[in-house]
Amino acid sequence: MQKIAVLGLGKVGTLAGELLHESGFQVTGFDDTASHDLPFETRQVDVSNLEKLKDVLSGVEAVLSCLPYFLNVGVASTAHELGLHYFDLTEDVPTTKAIMEMAQSSKGLMAPQCGLAPGFVGIVGASLIEELDQCRSCRMRVGALPQNPAGLMGYSFNWSPEGVVNEYLNDCEVLEDGEIKWVSPMEWIEKIVIGGIELEAFTTSGGLGTMCETYKDRVPNMDYKTMRYPGHVKLMNFFFHELLMRDRRREAGEILVNAKPPVSDDIVYIHVAAEGEADGRMQRREFVRGLKPMTIAGKERTAIAWTTASSVVAVIEMVRDGTLPAKGFLKQEDVPLDVFLKTSNGARYNM
Repeated sequence: MQKIAVLGLGKVGTLAGELLHESGFQVTGFDDTASHDLPFETRQVDVSNLEKLKDVLSGVEAVLSCLPYFLNVGVASTAHELGLHYFDLTEDVPTTKAIMEMAQSSKGLMAPQCGLAPGFVGIVGASLIEELDQCRSCRMRVGALPQNPAGLMGYSFNWSPEGVVNEYLNDCEVLEDGEIKWVSPMEWIEKIVIGGIELEAFTTSGGLGTMCETYKDRVPNMDYKTMRYPGHVKLMNFFFHELLMRDRRREAGEILVNAKPPVSDDIVYIHVAAEGEADGRMQRREFVRGLKPMTIAGKERTAIAWTTASSVVAVIEMVRDGTLPAKGFLKQEDVPLDVFLKTSNGARYNM
């Protein structure tokens, strides 16, 4: 696998293309508008037009979709038809289930959910579970936030507004007392402190990927929550439910990103904890990080951009190098953390 197409050249897609180029791949980027100041070829194409997409993908071996989640089923279907490897960053549960069905007859690897959450956080969670003889719970929390929050919301939309609204409104899959359950988003609020910074965590959709099904007979309690500064979730519940913006999702995203535009000084908090027995006694294993912007390829990259792009490119590296399978469906929990962190892109998580 050498020739790869990157669809969607926003901050994450552009950086992923650059990282793939640096890692030795032959990259072609596709977007509604072509860019000419990148180290890889770019072409202008309507990526929502599946017939045109099929034509432009016929000369590659793999495709990475950095597009909004609602376009990914079409892209995955095209990749499946052409026998290509497929990777994406989606958090959308129905999208992932559709791709899982495709993987049963795929000639290549179908690997959705390769970003930060779902994605890297599941790789970490699986690793901590394996450190215990018996695991009673695994809790995964991620927050992408401004370092210097302003206003009551304490937030900036450095990520896709469509993705954030989707996570805040769709039901959330959890494991509770050994049963897979669906719970409401923006609930189960808890306090977390990382490096002296107080945060609140609450349920959001999609962060666990396929982990509930994988661990339903081994880990009785498992959930994923998003972390924000205190007070955020109360305002979001008011906005979506009391003002009924849940019925106007596209407009809700436009309002929120206009009110809280992206910042360059962001921080990504990761807090993953597993509890259980090891060596005959109860133990708690943790992976905690506060990751800030980083200079990569001569440019300052936001924390959410480099963590997301580095995660998916590390997985693609591992597929190319034979560390991961080249066919079927890839669960993030099947990616070994130690090998991931030794790749040129995964290593950034230890910096």
